[in-house]
Amino acid sequence: MKAYLLLEDGTIIKGRGFGAEGIKFGEVVFTTAMVGYPESLTDPSYRGQILIMTHPLIGNYGVPSKEIRENGIPLHYESDKIQVEGYVISRLMRPSHWASEMGLDEWLKKEGIPGMEGVDTRALVKKIREKGVMMGALVVGDYEKEDLEEIMKQIRKLSYDRINFVDEVTPKDIIIHEPKKVDRTVVVVDCGIKYGILRELLKRNLRVVRIPYTYDPIKAFEEFNASGIVLSNGPGNPSLLKTLVENAKAIIEYNVPTMGICLGHQILALADGAEIYKLKYGHRGINKPVKDLKTGKAFVTTQNHGYAIKPESLNEFRVWMINLDDRSVEGIYHPNKPIIATQFHPEASPGPLDSTWIFDLFAKLIRGGVHGF
Repeated sequence: MKAYLLLEDGTIIKGRGFGAEGIKFGEVVFTTAMVGYPESLTDPSYRGQILIMTHPLIGNYGVPSKEIRENGIPLHYESDKIQVEGYVISRLMRPSHWASEMGLDEWLKKEGIPGMEGVDTRALVKKIREKGVMMGALVVGDYEKEDLEEIMKQIRKLSYDRINFVDEVTPKDIIIHEPKKVDRTVVVVDCGIKYGILRELLKRNLRVVRIPYTYDPIKAFEEFNASGIVLSNGPGNPSLLKTLVENAKAIIEYNVPTMGICLGHQILALADGAEIYKLKYGHRGINKPVKDLKTGKAFVTTQNHGYAIKPESLNEFRVWMINLDDRSVEGIYHPNKPIIATQFHPEASPGPLDSTWIFDLFAKLIRGGVHGF
């Protein structure tokens, strides 16, 4: 099949289509991850985005079975379906792996997601690094020049920053996950949580109560006799989530042991009165270096975000960690309350396990075992 990637600056890139035919619009972003495409494709934080993989060979280990589970949660997926709008790779490979149930082409076709291969993705990424992220469209199928011109007009009317994508990925009702042995209960404000976060919480014998992002977390905290709250990752512009920011202010006021991850990190900062800005092309990959300013130690992290906190605008919170590439804020903490947050993903999925200790720290916070963090 023919395939075209259209960018709002007028660029049209031709390639070969795979997956589903059709047209999908989204913000065009890239990840430098070499592995973990099933996790990346199903990560709700990519909702509303067309994802480019810089690694040249994708699909070689196929699509794993959802029946491979840990604490009842699929091990190689971050949600129950593909979340990206479209997928752009350099070369589609035939799968060869014992756990593979189907090829990448079949999976995308089954879920209605267009894909494009046969393009120089690294040259495409260099363009995005120079100009910044852009809106675009992935077009797979037989389309004429006039069709592409009309699609380009539509692209220029769109803005990723003005759409509340959390509405599309938050659960409609409360969902409860039970570990084999229950020690404590935590309430998760689900803005599009990755399954990896659920797996890490359940590993620590924490019963997880997932609530829609519009639900009052303090009410749920009291109703389920919880010991802590997690503000999850999710897609889109955090500044659009006014009600959630107000709820986060209540969480801070009530001194509830809390952990924020990615979008949740930004929400806590907004609740503190801080300002958020958009990064030129975001941080997306599994090799991002972060430094803990309290210990002086550095480690490698998994990241997927397009916004960051202005450190000088923080009020009660303090900067905990920084990105060693561009010095942006990667973690904050409250000096007098049991509240921590990271911009990166401590659960990895995929990626290095250097920072899973963040979940151990949170488990200590909710058990009252950490003082004066």
